[in-house]
Amino acid sequence: MTTMTPRKSTIPSPQRVVPAPNPYDPGDGNRRPSRGGDGWHALVESVRESGQYPTRAEAERVTRVVLSALGGHVVGDERVDLARALPEEAARVVASQIPATRPLTAAEFVDSVATRIEGTTPATARWDVSSVLSVLPPLVGDALVTRILDQLPPGYALLFGRAELSRAE
Repeated sequence: MTTMTPRKSTIPSPQRVVPAPNPYDPGDGNRRPSRGGDGWHALVESVRESGQYPTRAEAERVTRVVLSALGGHVVGDERVDLARALPEEAARVVASQIPATRPLTAAEFVDSVATRIEGTTPATARWDVSSVLSVLPPLVGDALVTRILDQLPPGYALLFGRAELSRAE
């Protein structure tokens, strides 16, 4: 009589699947987005959802244009800190811009974006600018956004999705 010994299964045991962390979840406030391509893709996806763009390509185009315009108007430590807080591709877009010779008002900023996107009106440019800038606070932190807004002329807060408060005289 032959005894059979059980064979080891060659079927791998199921592994626990852990979802990837959301790079824009502020969590404990210490995490920052991935510096690689995943962070860029997540940023573009956030803009696509915020602006309700039908395609990722359109959201990416708008994101590049708005960040490049912003990169010319944020200077000094705020520009450096903004680039550090953004995903690598977005940081390159911001940091590669030559600083503007004069600060633009928020309306002029929106108009300058309108000239960079073919077929855009001032109204759609404002939508585009707000769709990009409003996703930045959870990504880069409210403290940095406040410092950036302090550097820019009045009117930009609304573009970042914040109420514009007037200063007491």
